[in-house]
Order: sequence, then C-alpha cells, then structure tokens
Amino acid sequence: MTQIGGHKHANQFDHLVKNHPCLSKEAHHKSGRIHLPVSPSCNIQCRFCKRGFNKGEIRPGVSSLLLKPEETPAIVDKALTLCPELKVVGIAGPGDTLATDYALETFAIMKKTYPELISCLSTNGLKLYDKVERLKEVGVETITVTVNAVEPDILSQIIAYVIDEKGKKLTGLQGANKLIEAQLKGIKKAVELGILVKINTVLIPGINDEHVKEIAKVTKELGASLLNIIPLIPQHELADIKAPSCMLLERVRKEASEYLEVFRHCKHCRADACGIPGKGQSLHKELYDKEVVETFSHG
Repeated sequence: MTQIGGHKHANQFDHLVKNHPCLSKEAHHKSGRIHLPVSPSCNIQCRFCKRGFNKGEIRPGVSSLLLKPEETPAIVDKALTLCPELKVVGIAGPGDTLATDYALETFAIMKKTYPELISCLSTNGLKLYDKVERLKEVGVETITVTVNAVEPDILSQIIAYVIDEKGKKLTGLQGANKLIEAQLKGIKKAVELGILVKINTVLIPGINDEHVKEIAKVTKELGASLLNIIPLIPQHELADIKAPSCMLLERVRKEASEYLEVFRHCKHCRADACGIPGKGQSLHKELYDKEVVETFSHG
C-alpha cells in the first residue's frame, strides 16, 4: 500500500485526518474533541510550563479538576450531549499522560464503551517507548509527542530536569540526552506499530527558532506525519522571553514544512478542553461543576 504522510495504512490515515480536529483544517471546524484530565503528575519540568487548576485560562497544563478513570464514561456521556459532533477522546494532561497508568486505564474503558470515538494521547515521550505497545492494545490511534529540540545543548535550555526510572532528577545535558533518546525511540516504535504520530514543538525565540527545521527533518525520518508549531506563552522560568511574532512563526513554519506537513490551527487547548476547536467552543465550564481542590506533583 502506498505510504501516506509517513504512515503505511492509507485508509486509517484518511479516516483520522477526516475526523480529527487537530490533524486537518477541515475537521478542525466541524469535529469535536474532549480532553479527559486523568494524568496528575509529570516526569519532566519544562522551563515554560506552569500547571494550575482553574476554569478561566485557555492553555495547556490547566484543568478544572482531576478525573479518575472510572469517572470518565459519565463525562463523555455529558460531553456528547453538549457537543454531538464529538469524534475524538484525548488525554493531554494536566501532567504527562504516561508518567502514571491512569491514561492507559482510561483508554481501556473508552475502547469498551465508545469504540467509535478516535483515541489520541499527548505526551512528552519520556515513557513512550516503554508503554507504546500497551497504548496500541487499548486502541490509541494517534499520539502527539512534544519535541522541543533534538540537540542536547538546546534542549537543556528548555527543560530544567528529567526524572528517570529510579526517581533521580537528571539536569543539564544528562537530562536532555535522556529525553531525546527516549522520544526518538518512542516515535519510531509507535510508527512501526501503525500509530499516527504528530509532533508538537513550542517555538521559543532565541533558543530553538533556528532549530525547528531540524526537529522536522529528524522526526520525519522516523515516520512522523505532522508538525504543530506552538508559540511560546511567556511564563515560569521563560517569562522574560517575548512570544514569537507572527512573522517569525510563519518563517519557521515555512522552513519546517520542507520536511514535514505543518498544522496551522492550534488553539493552546486546556487539559479538560471540550468542543469544536475551530468554532472557538470551550465547554469545560458546562462539563465540570466540581470545586478545584487538586494539586500537582512531579515524580
């Protein structure tokens, strides 16, 4: 079968692109998605990442609350009432989705209760190689891996530390090497298993803006199908760096598109997002009515 977008299964690829609002412009404006916030902790610390619980901010790492896997079917039922166009159930945090097994447990439930919905997952990739076979088993069809650099000297400026399998914090080049190796191995294995892989890259002026084309080149060679370049939200340790201009964003997108197709419609979605992204729908306030009491952890 002809290889399409770095993927060997054309029919599956076409189905995902037609229905997944984070893979194509057309689906972005007509298909709904829900993010189930079941993943509480993270195993790396990015210098731009500031997690929180609230109902007002529209950005990654933010959620109204944490759900337990067994609570998710009722939430999806409610979401389908609020948004009948729902096609995708995803997990994107608010911590890393593979730092715990809650995402895997949730997808196993979704496979049984909503087999018609596309299952997708976003991860930093540190545990992807170890868990991707289980993700395939529970029906995950597309994975987004956030790759902000494929050179350790650049990545060490973006991440503060990585927590390894023994719970040790790895900093500097050691942490960067650990994450890069894990990400590239995980992406390659996911593609080999027939999972569509999209790459997210946070564009950070003065740090990785000249490097994104290399990220596109390397991940394309591994079989990734799509690249989403996300403008930095200046906060946390990178609060003093200005967000990239529209001109810089367009230049980097053009450079990267020489290697990998670029998705241009990202909305900086919350970890509990619900609705049709292209219509500006944000139904999380209607979906959740619990008080915000959770806290985050690393480990």
